[in-house]
This record gives sequence, C-alpha cells and structure tokens, in this order.
Amino acid sequence: MTMRVHHLNCGTCCPVGGRLFDGKSDGAFGHLVCHCLLIETDAGLVLIDTGFGRKDIDHPKRRLSPFFLTLNNIQLRSEETAHAQVRRLGFDPADVRHIVVTHLDFDHAGGIEDFPNATVHLTAREKEVADVRDGGLFVGTRRYRPQQWNGVGDWRLYPFGGGERWFGFDAVRDLDGLPPEILLVPLAGHTWGHAGVAVRSGDGWLLHAADAYFHRGEIGSERYACTPALRGYQALMEVDRRARIDNQQRLRALSLEHGDEVRIFCAHDAVEFEILAGGPGAAVRKPLL
Repeated sequence: MTMRVHHLNCGTCCPVGGRLFDGKSDGAFGHLVCHCLLIETDAGLVLIDTGFGRKDIDHPKRRLSPFFLTLNNIQLRSEETAHAQVRRLGFDPADVRHIVVTHLDFDHAGGIEDFPNATVHLTAREKEVADVRDGGLFVGTRRYRPQQWNGVGDWRLYPFGGGERWFGFDAVRDLDGLPPEILLVPLAGHTWGHAGVAVRSGDGWLLHAADAYFHRGEIGSERYACTPALRGYQALMEVDRRARIDNQQRLRALSLEHGDEVRIFCAHDAVEFEILAGGPGAAVRKPLL
C-alpha cells in the first residue's frame, strides 16, 4: 500500500548553550525539535511519537519535571501539539487510530491522551520500566511522567528481542491493526525498552531512530561528530552505555552501507527535521554531515 508521511515538530526546546547543543546557532540558545510522524494509512491515521500535548501546555508544572523544564528551556506552544497539527493538515484528531511510541520519555509521550480513540503500541520492556520509573538513578522519576499516559486504556505491547531481521536489526513486524510497512526496531541504551520505528514509504525506508542518537554528525560518516552539550545530555539520560553506543555504531554502519535504501533521522536534530519536512534546509539537498 502507498502511505503518505507528514513530518511534525511537536515541541521546541531552546537550551542555554547555542551551538554547543545544536552545532549551528549563533546566539545563547540552541534549537532542538521533537520530530514526530503522522502517517496516512488504510487503517486510519498513525502517529509516531507525540511530543508535548495539550495538557502539558495547560499545566506544565503538574505534568513535567521542573528540572527538565529548566534544563531544556522547553517552549510550550499550543500550535506545535500533534492535536493542533493534525487539525491544521485538515484531519479530524478522532481519526488517529494508532500511536507507535519509541519510548515513554516526557518529550515523546505527552500528547498520547489527546487521542483517546488510538491504540498505543510500544515494547513491553518500555512499559514495564516506565511503570516503575526505572530510567536511571537521577532522571528516572523525572523522565517518566505517568500522568501523561495513565489514562490510556488500549495498550499493545511487544517483545523486545528475538524478532525477524531487518537490515541486520531485530524487528517487530505485524503490529496489531497496522500495515506491515510499519515496524518496531529495538534500540536499547537510552532507555531499557527504547525502539526505533521503520516505515516503508514509496521510495524506500524511513527509520525514526528517536533518541538512539541526537546529532546528525553521529551517523552518515566514518568520522563521528557530536556537540559537547549533546554528548553530555546523552550520557545523563542513558541507562546502558554499552548498548547505546553499540546501537549508535550499528546505525552509523546502516547509514553508510544502505543509505540509498534507508533514510535515518533522530528525534531532536532541527537540521534533519527541516530537510525532511521541507523547511529552510530542504533547499540544499546535501548529506546530513
């Protein structure tokens, strides 16, 4: 089947540090996004991650950790919620039937309850650790915010390993009610149950790698490059450094060996988002280096 994919930024963060975070800003503040997807399918509309939701905008101190509100300098904008963007694209939010969540961090799961008709898909391991807030010694109780998703009644949970192979990675195929062109790809390290989402579009595969990496220089080249602030942030948020680094290296190899078949992007790099969404970066069709 042919599916249409829309790239959405469902949350902007402007941490102090400028180019030390994003590698490009000249001022004091960096620019990070929450890159989500809206996919038109025969099974209805499908969201990949949700960024920040309407209740986060209305009650930020109740819904989000003060630590991350300050550290990330989160810009809570109602027009950036997935709910608002679905409407702006001419769809009814009630027609969002499925949400595939890479992991349940506060900046990926905040909009889940804005779509009460949706079935929520993720790895069983991620739901297990999120329920007990096992996300690292310091950040565990801050990254997972159960108030963002404890009203969900229809979870579909999938085993974390041992699935079919997809370009050398484990993959969970045949997600319940979803077309076979949408797969979960386990990528542990950032969280215990973290996964990417692969989508087969008309001209190949897209791989939403979520937080398996944070900066465009971490893939696409033999030479690794990442800003110092994002290196530090990844270390702060990781639960398993060896797994995170191993999976990041595997993604870099995938980008080099199969870059003509798979377009990889992460959740927070604004340059990647602009190119894929057709923003200012789209005018220059250059490699993401």
